Amino acid sequence: MTNTDLIIKKRSKAHQRYRLADGTIVPGVTTILGVLNKPALVKWANNLGLQGIDSSAYVDETARIGTLAHEMVQEYLGGPEWDRSAYNHGQIDLAENAVLSFYEWERRNVSSFKTTFIEEQFVSETNRYGGTVDWYGELNGQLWLIDFKTCKALYPEHTYQTAAYRALLLERGYRVDGVRILRIGRSEDEGFDDKIIGREEIEDAYRVFESALNLYRAKSSFERRCK
Repeated sequence: MTNTDLIIKKRSKAHQRYRLADGTIVPGVTTILGVLNKPALVKWANNLGLQGIDSSAYVDETARIGTLAHEMVQEYLGGPEWDRSAYNHGQIDLAENAVLSFYEWERRNVSSFKTTFIEEQFVSETNRYGGTVDWYGELNGQLWLIDFKTCKALYPEHTYQTAAYRALLLERGYRVDGVRILRIGRSEDEGFDDKIIGREEIEDAYRVFESALNLYRAKSSFERRCK
């Protein structure tokens, strides 16, 4: 097998499958929340179409830049090295500019951090779903769950996701003193957000996630019977 073949296979790797202890495959957080309506996304795609922009091509390119920015931050925090062969120079330049906002946030807000894990996968045996936690560790003397988003804006489903990840950590016995979402824009125009989620909000968000999980299960069961 050539080096090119290996690179293509690596880039085409399937999404993580989450399994219970007995081997049963369970859905991931993002898949579960896919049952929720996202009117803002529909409006956004329609606006691009009116401007003569192919929304699929636009999404593919911005997703690449966002993924790279995400990987750059994770490497900086002690995670795996990002694949230098997987991106072109233009994508790297844009991602590096985006990550500058994270460095500025760190300079202003962080006196110390210690990573416990990055991109760690968990499965709930109780609620039968899985998820991948972006970052968990000690930040300024407290234990934080941080979810990184590389996008134009934050939406409610981002909080639902993070609430589900927090529940996974709690089920495994981890203490979570605080939860926040860091949104890293993919360009200077998209800016940066630091959203700290309070206990009441995170608990309300988890109730929404539980409702989505129940809907996902009911819908999946119905569709299996209709086949």
